[in-house]
Amino acid sequence: MRPVFVAGAAVAPFGKHPGRSAADLGEQSVVELLRTTGLTPDLVEVGFVGSVYGGSLVAQRVLQRVGISGVPAFTVENACASGASAVHLAWQAIAAGTYDCVVAVGTENLSNFGGGALPLTTADAEIAQGIVMPATYAMRAQRYLHETGAGVDSLSRVSVKNRRNGSRNPRAHFQAEVSLDQVNESRAIADPLQLLHCCPNSDGAAAVLLCSKEFAAELGTPRARIRASVVRSGKFHTGFRDMTWPDITERASRAAYDMAGLSPADLDLVELHDAFSIAELLHAEALGIAERGKAHRAVADGEFDRDGRVAVSPSGGLLSRGHPVGATGVSQISEAYWQLTGSAGDLQVPGADVALTHVTGGGIFGVDNGACSVHILTAED
Repeated sequence: MRPVFVAGAAVAPFGKHPGRSAADLGEQSVVELLRTTGLTPDLVEVGFVGSVYGGSLVAQRVLQRVGISGVPAFTVENACASGASAVHLAWQAIAAGTYDCVVAVGTENLSNFGGGALPLTTADAEIAQGIVMPATYAMRAQRYLHETGAGVDSLSRVSVKNRRNGSRNPRAHFQAEVSLDQVNESRAIADPLQLLHCCPNSDGAAAVLLCSKEFAAELGTPRARIRASVVRSGKFHTGFRDMTWPDITERASRAAYDMAGLSPADLDLVELHDAFSIAELLHAEALGIAERGKAHRAVADGEFDRDGRVAVSPSGGLLSRGHPVGATGVSQISEAYWQLTGSAGDLQVPGADVALTHVTGGGIFGVDNGACSVHILTAED
């Protein structure tokens, strides 16, 4: 396989944008990508656009608005991993030698649903019984706290850290710090989760340029190399499920480490799927950056701070940056790209050379999650 590089990234800032469609937001991110890279639309050979609720042919609707038409265009739906799956397909296209210049986009508008939990398909046994994602993560949190002896403050410290990180991110939905008391005293959602333990439903989009080494050299923009790109689905079984162990994350990350020839100890920063504060603890352990049952201690000891052992969600994560589901994976790649090219500004992790991005989601009967994508990127001179 040929080496694959990210040579540009852009994000339409996350927040509430009622009245703007997923296509509108996607267009904004691609326009910014073209502007900042100097890339002309005629050089783009194929486009992949990830979205869950963007509707039919959202890829064509986004790309045609910016002058990218007539080329292959694919809409990708893979739950919260939709955007990251679009990046994975773009990576495959470059690695296989089929194309030299590919644009991957993630876009979503969730304001149209109003408030509350996102609607899930009813063609599912557990969803038909009333399961929603906050309840699922609340059960995971209850079990984790029970087994580790940790308290609710362990969940709240994740929110405090990530909101502190996001306060520096101009692209984030929430840009204000919160205290431990503010988190603990926020409105109850699903015991033990309070409102500030949960990410917001956001609107937004992100776009990245993937290309071959030769194309990147000719373009001349800063670049980072994708050392691994992995997508996995959940393994189906109807027996006991360990609520504290996201098997899909462990399998996807293990495959990514093998592909990249790296280990968890090599990581300088991680952007992971902290849709709820408990998710950071569970996924950090499954990714191997904390021992099982001890991620809550790593957070408390500052190991996951921006200047800690490994910076976890230095962008603010989903808890602060927001979670427009189809766009999340691409925005993570964008944040990692800026970190590795030394252009992350106030978010910069000192000495960042290796980054991992992780996104997972999709409630479905019989599996821990429907889809998971892990990417590992490195700085490239």
